Amino acid sequence: MSFLFLGSIFVVSILVSYIVAKVFNIPIKKILDRIINDPISDAWRKYIVFAIYITGISSGVRIWEVERYFGLSEYVDESGRVVSKAVQLTGERWTLEILRTIIEALQGVSIMLLVFFIFALIAFVITKSIESRHESKVKNKNG
Repeated sequence: MSFLFLGSIFVVSILVSYIVAKVFNIPIKKILDRIINDPISDAWRKYIVFAIYITGISSGVRIWEVERYFGLSEYVDESGRVVSKAVQLTGERWTLEILRTIIEALQGVSIMLLVFFIFALIAFVITKSIESRHESKVKNKNG
């Protein structure tokens, strides 16, 4: 049952990453084509899509949290004694963990994409300022 659970959250993480990669594939391509303006921009796009998958899967599959379903958990009861008890995978736990997987995968990918878009914006501003300086120099020479 625990391996089915682990497989389920892995598949959910892959699915979330796939959806996000599909949604952002064209915007990433356009941004990289504009900033890099070279055939290598396609390789960078593929790398960023790969990073979306890796970030989504590693954020969604939280191994350190899933470990508690594979063994005994220790906690302190009312009298102060340390008690070991196995955590049960009930239907409610499955639902909670699947939702947590979706949220964590989306959160991890959104942070990664935010960093990418911040750097892309900085690169875009630099590119625009260089282009405008170049255009003004050309106008001054011709005019």
